[in-house]
Amino acid sequence: MHPVVHILILAAGASSRMRGRDKLLQPIRGKPILRMVVDMALATGAPVMVTLPPASGPRRATLAGCKAVLVDVPDAAEGMSRSIIRGLAAVSARDPGPQDGLMILPADMPGFSGKALADLISRFRAEPELIWRGSTTDNTPGHPAIFPRDLWPDLARISGDEGGRSVLKRHMDRVRLVPLPGQMAVLDLDTPEDWAAYLGRPAPSA
Repeated sequence: MHPVVHILILAAGASSRMRGRDKLLQPIRGKPILRMVVDMALATGAPVMVTLPPASGPRRATLAGCKAVLVDVPDAAEGMSRSIIRGLAAVSARDPGPQDGLMILPADMPGFSGKALADLISRFRAEPELIWRGSTTDNTPGHPAIFPRDLWPDLARISGDEGGRSVLKRHMDRVRLVPLPGQMAVLDLDTPEDWAAYLGRPAPSA
């Protein structure tokens, strides 16, 4: 039986740099980026969980009808680590196998392709003792990263606004970078200016 890669999509952030807008509801090709990323993850056939903040009605609504499991993060204001810890607890409650992996996938990165996610999953299944991490073609580390089951306790102990950096640093000998096309592994959209540049529109006024 193949190891299972559980995809955890981090969508509990406050969009604090968007000046009142919710970046995860911004449309790309007519679909909110959050729904686009979740649908892409589901298309791999892997189980998908999505973390959401308190009072996340609009984000929850955009995920209506999809098969992802939604995980509430009431303490999301304490940083990204809370989303990972609560998401990991939800995955662990599903009785994962000893060689399963956890893919941590940000929800604000529009460049990912289903093919890239499937390739990372395939590599992990072949060597589930390694950490598989996306990078640019010049080997700049990025997202996503798949963590083997034996490192989940380490992830459960992170704190603050960390996305697993300390775990990656402690286990660098197990990290394998997978070059992804273009800026796929590092392009995220945090500000109105980021969105304008990505969509080819004029920068918004402050």
